[in-house]
Amino acid sequence: MADNPGTTRRLAQFVAAARCDDLPPQVAHQAKRSLMNIFAAALAGRRDATINTALASLVPFSGGRQAALIGRRERLDVLGAAFVNAAGANVLDFCDTHVPTAIHPTAPIAPALLALASLKPVHGHDLLHALALGQEVACRIGLAMSPSHYNRGWHITATCGVFGAAAGAGKLLGLDAEQMVWAFGTAATQASGLCECLGTPAKSVGVGNAARNGLWSALLAAQNFAGPGEPLTGAQGYYHALSETPDLSRLINGLGESWEIMKTSYKPYPCGFVLHPVIDCVLDWRREYPGAAVRAVEVTGNPLLGLRADRPTVSTGAQSQVSVQHAVAAALITGKAGIEQFSDSCVNDPTVAAMRGNVTVVRDDSIATVAATIKITTADRKTYALSQPAARGSDANPMSDQDLEDKLRAAAATWNPRHDIAPLIDAIWQLDTSEDASQLTALAVPRD
Repeated sequence: MADNPGTTRRLAQFVAAARCDDLPPQVAHQAKRSLMNIFAAALAGRRDATINTALASLVPFSGGRQAALIGRRERLDVLGAAFVNAAGANVLDFCDTHVPTAIHPTAPIAPALLALASLKPVHGHDLLHALALGQEVACRIGLAMSPSHYNRGWHITATCGVFGAAAGAGKLLGLDAEQMVWAFGTAATQASGLCECLGTPAKSVGVGNAARNGLWSALLAAQNFAGPGEPLTGAQGYYHALSETPDLSRLINGLGESWEIMKTSYKPYPCGFVLHPVIDCVLDWRREYPGAAVRAVEVTGNPLLGLRADRPTVSTGAQSQVSVQHAVAAALITGKAGIEQFSDSCVNDPTVAAMRGNVTVVRDDSIATVAATIKITTADRKTYALSQPAARGSDANPMSDQDLEDKLRAAAATWNPRHDIAPLIDAIWQLDTSEDASQLTALAVPRD
């Protein structure tokens, strides 16, 4: 790839010059939906052992208590809070997905913006604008190198999310175009995250660091902390270092005309989104044949399904979030696909474990990532063929506003049944009129 000077600056100029009043209403509404979903995901994951351990390791070194943690009484410095809230939002794999790239965009971006809102006054419409811009940057950087980047083993949520957090935070800080380039340069040198870590606590470090380091990159740039002029396409820049030959048309063409946040999928199940069309099929079949004994299941899906989730042997709930064998087995045995179905106890259920051994995976390039077909063979040798062209929650088959509210209510009920979550729901829908965006996080903190 030849050096393409000015590429990063064009992206930076777009973010720096973007006007809040020009944000299309449907994009602002989608940003609210993303916030509704991320609070649900963060409340569901707030007490996961991974988050408890990460928080315990950070508290002794936190230099302040400026920012709230979602679903917890503790407070941290803004960088620490960005890390913990991002890690908590992603730990159960219950957050959103940008379908074309498989980036989970809100988890590394929204926590950075909410933490910054604890440090300086932020109007609600400015936070929505910054969230949409941050997602635009992260997803376009990912689009330019998809699918090769993810297929190489890079955890694209972390490696691209850090740019989104830098862009969104930089917008709230009022960075000019040159400062935004510097923020992207500092973000680029911190971009990291490996798919080898999926299914382990180490995954959360990449996502948490994307929020923390993106916010820090913007804060540094606001102090004129300089970086390279072309961190993305420079001779030794981001794409070169990752051995990528990006399609720059996907990075910069049509900026401000189409919005990547509109391609967001919201998850009804707490697991990798490539598993969702499979789960849809299994649950539909189980409802129709509740007493049938299953002998074998053949799942056919996009190659990404096999690459990321063909894991017949799992031993923890975290590993089960990216195991198609477990997702099928748990849904067949319990008739559900909630947080309990991706827990350690379900993984170690001998009936579920035995069923995992009856599930095989076939890869088919012609099938979209949000689609799947399955063939179920029962003990009496009858065969049932099912298909799902667009998973529930995908951009082609989206969850409604009510569905997202219900997801947040359900997560809040498992967190603290006495806590009234209705004020948070109302505050999210009315965020564009709020003078203080930090109130969102405050409404998700225990009061008793």
